[in-house]
Amino acid sequence: MSAPENAVGARTMLIVPWTPADATRESEAMLAEAVGLCRAIGLDIRHSETIRLDRPRPATLIGVGKIEELAALVQAEDLELAVFDAALSPTQQRNLERDLKVKVIDRTGLILEIFGERARTREGRLQVELAHLQYQRSRLVRSWTHLERQRGGAGFMGGPGERQIEIDRRLIDERIVRLKQDLEKVRRTRELHRKPRRAVPYPVVALVGYTNAGKSTLFNRLSGADVFARDLLFATLDPTMRSVQLADGRPVILSDTVGFVADLPTQLVAAFRATLEEVTEADLILHVRDAAQPDSEAQAADVHGILKTLGIEVADNPNLIEVWNKADLLGPDERAHLRAEAAALPHPGVLISAVTGEGMEDLAAEIARRIARDRVEISDVVDATDGRALAWLYSHGEVVAREDADDGVHVTVRLSPADAGRWAKGRLPRAAE
Repeated sequence: MSAPENAVGARTMLIVPWTPADATRESEAMLAEAVGLCRAIGLDIRHSETIRLDRPRPATLIGVGKIEELAALVQAEDLELAVFDAALSPTQQRNLERDLKVKVIDRTGLILEIFGERARTREGRLQVELAHLQYQRSRLVRSWTHLERQRGGAGFMGGPGERQIEIDRRLIDERIVRLKQDLEKVRRTRELHRKPRRAVPYPVVALVGYTNAGKSTLFNRLSGADVFARDLLFATLDPTMRSVQLADGRPVILSDTVGFVADLPTQLVAAFRATLEEVTEADLILHVRDAAQPDSEAQAADVHGILKTLGIEVADNPNLIEVWNKADLLGPDERAHLRAEAAALPHPGVLISAVTGEGMEDLAAEIARRIARDRVEISDVVDATDGRALAWLYSHGEVVAREDADDGVHVTVRLSPADAGRWAKGRLPRAAE
């Protein structure tokens, strides 16, 4: 069951179960994040609390006494919705709705509602619809009051016919097949777009991180773009790409991606795989972390887990930069501690504030250093009249030395291995490429 059709302003009760399995996360931080998720779609939270569960109940998740207490609260406050910040089974959700006498959605359903509201591009809407249908399919048993009715057979043959639930499931399956076909077309289109970038090739720098870590604000700071950025969970859903120049003049493609979150629904990870491929294709990944968040370590672990599902190794990865954001919210001692921690990493991290610009020079220098790490330095003499070759070297590499002499232009350039190979073979792309 999804949220009420007009979810904005719905009088809501928020319950955050805390179990021993959540020991790495602070209960207060979990509650604050759940409140943020609810407010992301405008729910009016009238009551919120964390419930410690040593032994979750298979039928209802929480105990009978607590259910009676919450049911009384629902009636007294005339609540319209109960949100449980947990993954409820279809049975648990149905039983809670029966006992509380109010609509119930779980964490997965809530995140799907947020994504459904935020998707703007056709691709984003397709991905969200696919994830939502996959989620609904397992819950048809709760979503209808008429499932036990059976439609009559055709003509004189009679018979029980096809159960309504079977019809609903078949219709959903057919729509899922069409959505997957449409998304496969999107994936092929995205692959076609990548080919020209590989031919140039400009390095791709992808921003990843927990939702609301400040990725879009950093993206705007680095690119001068005006991407929607607010103190709001999942402010960015559809990926955004911009071509920007580093301090040394080298062009890179900057990619902002959807934020990650603890217990991100598996349906969404699968549905957004085409979008997340941008991360797997990136030459450099900036893992943006909220340094002012008490649960920063747990959030980082969640992001690392999702990156691993995409086939990206995190430990000792020279292509990943840890970026501690929101330094402006920290005190001097906290800043000093984080700077020391960042410097001690196998591959140094950076402490910044995307809002104030603090540390941005250090970040730009680290990005340039990491990108240049794999570059090949070549020295050559170019005919002074060969403007095309010189222009290509300047646009594709970092010219570290140049001397104009009688026999031509003596240059020393740092190039990517692919471009160094092209130069050595004299196979330069056309100017338009």
